[in-house]
Amino acid sequence: MTTRSTRSSRRRTVVALSVVLAVLIVFVVRLVDIQVVNAREHIDDSLALGFGASQTLFGARGEIVDENGDTLAGSILLYDAQLDPMLAQDGITRKDENGTSVKVSWPDLAAQMAQITGQTAEEVEKIVTDALAVNEESRWAYLKQGITTEQRLALADLGAPFLTFVTHPARTYPDGAVGGNLVGFVGRDGEALAGLELAQNDCLSSENGTRKYQRGKDGVILPGTQVDDPAVDGGTLQLTINRDLQWYLTQLIAEQAQNVGAKSGTITVVDAKTGKVRAAAEWPTVDPNAYDASAPEDRYSRIFSGTFEPGSTFKALTAAIAIDAGGQNPGSTVTAANRETFPNGATVRDPTAHPTNNYTLTGVLIDSSNVGISKFGDTVSAQTRYDYLKNFGIGESENFGLGQGVGELRTPDTWDNQTFYNTNFGQGLTTTVPELVGAYQTLANGGMRMPLSIVEGCTASDGTVTDVPDATGQQVVSETAAGDVSLMLENVATQGSLAKQVAVPGYRLAVKTGTGEKSDGMGGYKAGAYFTTMIGFAPAEDPQYVVAVTLDEPVTVKSSAANAPAFQKAMTQVLKTYRVMPSESETPELPKFG
Repeated sequence: MTTRSTRSSRRRTVVALSVVLAVLIVFVVRLVDIQVVNAREHIDDSLALGFGASQTLFGARGEIVDENGDTLAGSILLYDAQLDPMLAQDGITRKDENGTSVKVSWPDLAAQMAQITGQTAEEVEKIVTDALAVNEESRWAYLKQGITTEQRLALADLGAPFLTFVTHPARTYPDGAVGGNLVGFVGRDGEALAGLELAQNDCLSSENGTRKYQRGKDGVILPGTQVDDPAVDGGTLQLTINRDLQWYLTQLIAEQAQNVGAKSGTITVVDAKTGKVRAAAEWPTVDPNAYDASAPEDRYSRIFSGTFEPGSTFKALTAAIAIDAGGQNPGSTVTAANRETFPNGATVRDPTAHPTNNYTLTGVLIDSSNVGISKFGDTVSAQTRYDYLKNFGIGESENFGLGQGVGELRTPDTWDNQTFYNTNFGQGLTTTVPELVGAYQTLANGGMRMPLSIVEGCTASDGTVTDVPDATGQQVVSETAAGDVSLMLENVATQGSLAKQVAVPGYRLAVKTGTGEKSDGMGGYKAGAYFTTMIGFAPAEDPQYVVAVTLDEPVTVKSSAANAPAFQKAMTQVLKTYRVMPSESETPELPKFG
């Protein structure tokens, strides 16, 4: 029989259980709210307050590739090996080949790690000792930064749970010194230091991200606590350079410069129709993988930074101006002695002795007569000649970001009587290789000057393309004037003193040489020291490529004849590389004398 007291006791029990259940439900709901519903918010709050750990997510620096997409500079994955000092000091337990658990002490483990990383056992032990000396509960220290994939796998095979690995992109240059003067290099800290690596850093540089997380006492990341701010990789920089051609010409100019005892040498190749630089080879050059092994003066591009007196290569420009603005033509004549004094008192000499000749303009270029070209230069005013030279790009180097040199072309009001004539044949002014090559590209392209370019474009990680070269040209001289000069330069190639040395079988070739004197730094010229140049284009009837070869102070042959072997081989290789069809006609012979 149920009594009132029994019913009252049960009621109290039910009420108590209900209260306990209600409280339990509140706790469960709150727990679900904290760990499930609003877990991310609480994790973010704890990470923001510093309760947790973080690591850098490295973005990969963009590649530099040639015109065909072949890699000139790229990033490889290295690893930063990290350890937990607090766990490391206790060593590990692992199974041997028989499946028996074996205790491995920290000193023994440190010795095994050292054999893999190239450190000493004492150095590895000291990493943990030093970290714990600063903080006896230290949970992080670098074992070694920049280890290879092979080293990473070997360390992982040790079975040490306190080891972690973070990827660390590093720079590599597969072709070494080939294109090193253009590509440049980055420091060991990833900072761009030279060349296009520096000039195009905005394109190539990446943005690092961050990974934040919480981890347990054993160092393992707690599930669901990881928050990533992803890294952004750098863009791909595509150059106009052809890697294989660059490799060949680098070997070629190194051989020729050393054969003639020159201080340095360069070979530059430009597409005559577009102004795109297809090769810019130099000796000496730099291997970006070991840039500190090169002398400081060899770590930059002489092609884009050096200036020089162009000498007789300028006579082609003077001839073009005389035809376009002075009413001359390839058959126009002047009398020219070996040495003449002009009405203003200036004296001009030819490089070799000869009787007084009745030269055609063609003959002046073939024999490279300073006196003759000075008389043809007299057919236009100094200001007109200056304006044309500026339009040709002389003293107007484009900014490639490669330690840019700029030629010096002073205004006519500063020319003295001698300079007035000397500028006709490349003295009293300076230029750069790109300026000179750009002027010859203009002549080869029917008088249309195209801006030189070495960058094809930058493709960002999101696919956006920038830095596309300007395709807008400028008509400097008429197509007729350019064609006349081209034909005269062909006759230089066939009738000149170096005809046999420069001939490329099957192709019509236009060429000009220059032997520029070098400043002694005191207002005069260095005795017996010359900067020699050979420049030309082919096939002359429809020019496709301009090639320029320079040598700084050749010794065994001091004239531009020193350049001829390298020029001939370079032009032959260029035509072969781009499969340019041979000429179907012979060069029309023009008269040297009237």
